[in-house]
Amino acid sequence: MTHGTDSIDSPIYGTFGNGSGRSPEPEPQYSLKMFGEVVKTFRKRARLTQEQFAPLVGYSLETVASVEQGRRLPPPDFAERADSILDAFGVILAAAKHLTRRKGLASWFRQWAELELSALSLYTYECRLIPGLLQTAAYARTLFADRLPPLGDEEIEARLAARLERQQLLRSRPNTAFSFILEEHLFLRDLGGDEVTRELIDHILDLSELRNVEVQIMPLVRHHHVAIDGPMQLLETPEHQWFGYLEGQMYGQFVSDPKVVSVIQMRCARMRSQALSLDDSKSLMRRMRGAR
Repeated sequence: MTHGTDSIDSPIYGTFGNGSGRSPEPEPQYSLKMFGEVVKTFRKRARLTQEQFAPLVGYSLETVASVEQGRRLPPPDFAERADSILDAFGVILAAAKHLTRRKGLASWFRQWAELELSALSLYTYECRLIPGLLQTAAYARTLFADRLPPLGDEEIEARLAARLERQQLLRSRPNTAFSFILEEHLFLRDLGGDEVTRELIDHILDLSELRNVEVQIMPLVRHHHVAIDGPMQLLETPEHQWFGYLEGQMYGQFVSDPKVVSVIQMRCARMRSQALSLDDSKSLMRRMRGAR
C-alpha cells in the first residue's frame, strides 16, 4: 500500500496500504452520503426507480441502494456508468473524485475497508498480529502507541475510533461469513501484557460464538504449512466477484487478477484443513487463557 494513493498500479496488483496502522496521515473525513444523494437526485430526475436503474448501471439493487444511502464505496466504473445513463452532465463523475475519505482510516486502506461493508464473505489469515476486526481497544491502542514514527495522541484516538467502528461489521452483517485463521504465536507473544492478552482471548472466544464468525488456530508446531509466504485476505462481493489483499512490511497489494485470486483461494482452502478445527481452536484458546 502506497503512501496515500488510491490508484491501481497494474492489472494484477493495486498498491494502497494495510490494516495495521502503518500509514502516513489518515485522510480527513468526507461522507459518502453526498455522493449517494447526487446519484439519487439524478436517478429521480430520470424518473427511474432503484429497481429500474440497477440493471441499467449493471449492478445489483443492493449495491445501488447501499451507494445511494452512503453505506459503501461505489464500484470502480459505477460513477461513469451512472453519469452516462442519467445524463448527469459530469456531475456524478465530479462528485466521485471526493469519495471515501474517513477520519482515522489511511488512504491506502480505504478501498478494502469499503469493500468489507457489503462483502458476502471475508477470509483472513494472519501471522503477524491479531486482525483489526478481532482486536480489543487495549490491544489496538498498544499497536498504535508502538508505531514508528510515533503517532500523536489525537491521531491514535482517531485510528482507534475507526477500528472499533469497523468491528461493528461482525454483528451488523449477520449474513456475511467471516473466517479467520490465526497463528498460535500471536497469543503467546503477550503483546500489551497479560491483562491485555487475557481480555483479547476472551473477546475472540465471544466473537467465535457468533454464527457468522469462524476462528481457527494454526498450532505452533505444524509440519506442513501452505501460507508461509505471509498474511492474506480474500473477499467476495455481492456481485460474486472475488478480490484478494496481500500485505508486507510497508506496502500492500489489492489483487483483482482471477488467476492470482485463484491461487489465494486454493491457499485459503488448504489452510482451513491444516489449522485446528473450530472446536479444537476454542479449546486451545481456553487453555492459553487459563495459563495466564
